[in-house]
Amino acid sequence: MLELGLKTLIAYLLGSVMGGLIAGSRRGVDIREQGSGNLGGTNALRTQGFWFAFATVVVDVAKGWLAAGWLPGADLPGVAADPTIGREWLAASCAAAAVAGHVWPLYHEFRGGKGGATLIGALLALAPATVPVALGAWLLVAMLSGYAGLATMLAAASVPIAAQLFHPGARGLLALSLAMAAFIVWTHRSNIARMRAGKEARLGRLWLLGPRTPRT
Repeated sequence: MLELGLKTLIAYLLGSVMGGLIAGSRRGVDIREQGSGNLGGTNALRTQGFWFAFATVVVDVAKGWLAAGWLPGADLPGVAADPTIGREWLAASCAAAAVAGHVWPLYHEFRGGKGGATLIGALLALAPATVPVALGAWLLVAMLSGYAGLATMLAAASVPIAAQLFHPGARGLLALSLAMAAFIVWTHRSNIARMRAGKEARLGRLWLLGPRTPRT
């Protein structure tokens, strides 16, 4: 249990490293004070532009990959591998902890993002075949609806289906993907409320069905 507890804690601390604040420190901005106040890639894109958002997402994806792909197999001083804990379940626990760290970062007053990019990083390590499915679902929903939040929620919901298709019998992965799909919907509850009220901002350039400015 020592290995599980310690590595889960480290994964949470990794998840607490926020790409939005790292990118912001180089530009002298804090995106928690702009737009929606969220530290994720969507708010970074809307308030600071593509390259700022790209840097934000790279960090957030990388920490998910490290937590799920590197940390479970890492040799920690004084901590022996626990034979009673399956490696698949240890990796799933570390992945979930990293996503939780992104949403509630210890270093930043527990005000973080919504977990989508960090989950993608974890999936790149654990089940890379599910990532194109999730990204494809995100792009399709974003183009049809214009809502980034809705796209992220439905992309997360596609992961358990893809996990069953590509990794049948991987119970740890299935449990992780189901739990994370529900969690991502919960972190987007404010987006759901704004969509219901007709106040959610849309991704104008991606929204294929949105109004077009007539040419002059």
